Formats: sequence, structure tokens, C-alpha cells
Amino acid sequence: MNPNFARKILRGALSTDKAFYFFKDIGQYTGNFALNLEEFYGMMDKVPLQSLEFHFLRGDFERWIREVLGDVYLADRISSIDKSFRAKKLRAMLKRKVRRRINQLKKMLEK
Repeated sequence: MNPNFARKILRGALSTDKAFYFFKDIGQYTGNFALNLEEFYGMMDKVPLQSLEFHFLRGDFERWIREVLGDVYLADRISSIDKSFRAKKLRAMLKRKVRRRINQLKKMLEK
């Protein structure tokens, strides 16, 4: 994998129209959003568990990661998480997968 790919995914900040906006349900915005993958990772501890469940079950995370960030690998890893996971177990699994990917991408930049 080339460093330009990693740089693209880890880019500084997207425009606000491309950000990921966290909701608890339709029309219930949490006030939180992420402009890049590292902010997305950080928000997982800040947003209500209900928001993580809402977006996870709808496939919103993997759709944003695939279509906006362009990372098919991470999108596939997230979509492979057991759909029965809830609450803290879901949060932990999402964080683990995203953190691993961030670390992989940063290693690509070091080469």
C-alpha cells in the first residue's frame, strides 16, 4: 500500500459537508461530528452509546468510511462486527478496529 493512500485517509480535516455527524435517532443530533478518522475515533468515547448503536445498525459508519474517506478495508472490518453487539462491547470493538487501522496507516507513512 502506498503512503499517498494512507495520507488521504488520515488527512487533516474534511469540509463540514463531508463530516460524520452523530445522531441518537432520526432528527436527534448529539452535537458531535468528526472531520477525519482520528476525530471519529475520539468521538467514540464522547457520544452516547445509543448513537453508536443507531449508526452501527444502519451501516452509517462503514458507508462514511468507504465513500468519504475511501478506506474499503476499514469499512469491511466494521461491517464484520457482530450485529448483536451493544453498548460498551460495541464501543470497545469499534474503537479497537479503528485504532488498529489508524496505526497501520501511520506505519505506511513511515516507510
